[in-house]
Amino acid sequence: MARRNDHTREELISLTLTTVKQFLDKHSYHELSLRKIANLIGYVPSTLVNIFGNYNLLLLHAVAQTLDELQQEAVKATNNSGDAQQALFELAYCYHDFAQQHPHRWQLVFEHNMNGAQLPEWHAKRIDGMTGMLESLLTQIAPHRSGSEVLQASRVLWSGVHGITLLSVDDKFFSSEPIDGKELINNLLSNYLTNW
Repeated sequence: MARRNDHTREELISLTLTTVKQFLDKHSYHELSLRKIANLIGYVPSTLVNIFGNYNLLLLHAVAQTLDELQQEAVKATNNSGDAQQALFELAYCYHDFAQQHPHRWQLVFEHNMNGAQLPEWHAKRIDGMTGMLESLLTQIAPHRSGSEVLQASRVLWSGVHGITLLSVDDKFFSSEPIDGKELINNLLSNYLTNW
């Protein structure tokens, strides 16, 4: 076992989160535990509790890292768009593609539970950053819409894209022929924006 002074606090945080990320490349977070992570990095569980506070917060840091990567991908995807509507489609496709490429990490983002504890501000800001990107694009597409209308539309679209992505990642369309999740997203966005 490594001793506490073998790594600085920052190195241990990085080592832990990298290990969790690598584990989730092939396995579900349901197979993880504080003890398993500690064993993988050569430390005792109490060291991780001292660093992160508890197992839930450790997982929340892994979720935050995933959201940061998704945000970076989303910015890249939307920066090359000709207009806000194209950027909206690219954002939705990016969301779908990211989930397809990282299904276990994406699953953790949406299934992680703080068990009644308040969400830390640093994490709430990440969520606001992602939803804010969507709201900004909708405001550019329809500047005449009120803030509450944009908010509602953003949640309708996000819910729809999320549902399609979830079914696509889990291959749960229950169809005799293959269904392309991105085609469904295109259909959803096109029809919603036409009627909005």
